[in-house]
Amino acid sequence: MKPQSQRRKKSNIYPKNSRLLSAVMPFLLAVLFFGSLHCPESVSKLALVSASLVLPQGSVQVLKNDLQAASKTPAADETTEIIAPIAPQAESKTTANGSITDTPQDILEMQRAAEALTANAERGGTIVEKQYDSANATAVFKNITVRNTTPSHGIDIQSALEKPVTLSVENKAEPTVLIFHTHTTECYEMLNLGWYTSDYVTRSEDPARNMVRVGTALCEELEKMGIGVIHDTQIHDAKYTGAYDRSRESIEKIMQENPSIQVVIDVHRDAIKQSDGTRVKPTATVNGKKAAQIMIIAGCEDGKVTSFPSWEENLTFALRLQEIAETEYPGLMRPLLFSARKYNMDVTPCSVLLEMGSDSNTLEEAEYSGSVTEGEKSLIN
Repeated sequence: MKPQSQRRKKSNIYPKNSRLLSAVMPFLLAVLFFGSLHCPESVSKLALVSASLVLPQGSVQVLKNDLQAASKTPAADETTEIIAPIAPQAESKTTANGSITDTPQDILEMQRAAEALTANAERGGTIVEKQYDSANATAVFKNITVRNTTPSHGIDIQSALEKPVTLSVENKAEPTVLIFHTHTTECYEMLNLGWYTSDYVTRSEDPARNMVRVGTALCEELEKMGIGVIHDTQIHDAKYTGAYDRSRESIEKIMQENPSIQVVIDVHRDAIKQSDGTRVKPTATVNGKKAAQIMIIAGCEDGKVTSFPSWEENLTFALRLQEIAETEYPGLMRPLLFSARKYNMDVTPCSVLLEMGSDSNTLEEAEYSGSVTEGEKSLIN
């Protein structure tokens, strides 16, 4: 299967309501891009509000000046050619008022189908909910939590945050962000039953259910911001062994063809299983509704992990994302995992791996975790 990287490629499998991770990461990236992007007015205002929470005193005025100068760019510079699958127009949400807490229609249909399949299913074990927080961290600085599993590296969160993010974008219309999936077929539970059945497999080649849906929704939101993005939808894990080697071949080819790419994000979902067979779903409550927690993974050179010269820059990038997310949505993020792994994050200084919930979260919970930032509209009106 060839990667879908054609310009303005249409697709009929992604409903407009599909917003897994669709608002959180574009919002974070917009804040990080403020120094080099010619932001649209709405994104500029949002970046200012967010930056006021996370930047040192006085930095917000500098940001404001940069954004005012950028706003004088001729309108022609704002033309964006996005390289990503574009979802067709779809019907509105399932209730008349269109609340972000509503369940998308296609998920409701999948849930009904799952109910029929599990009506007589044998229970394979229990699913428990857990909100990961500072109690699960090894290092804490203000609202930033980190779980350090490296053999020999300590971590100074404050010092890492004081370093600049290695990100300089001259033309946002060019491909700037690459979204891909090493484990493309990962997917979620459909029902919140408190138990799982072995008859239901949380792997699927259906792009409406697996990580392609996550990536597509993220691309759609980046497109709205005028940020050039490429989405590689190849299935790299048809055979699990060697998936990272295959995904690296894909991203190296795409980056060779698109040297403007600076941010590379590998979107996954986690799998957490205890020794007694109990599975865990990381969950936060936002506006009274359950959302799947998100975990950022940052790697480093340590032990057998070598040839990762930019790992400290990657760590700063990851910590800044964590800081912004926890400031805007306390509890949505699990502690950042700092680990002696590379996972293809050495391709740029702004590369991260994301775990969007676990196999025991529902698709609806993962959907909502990306939708909660629709409330940010109130900040920019």
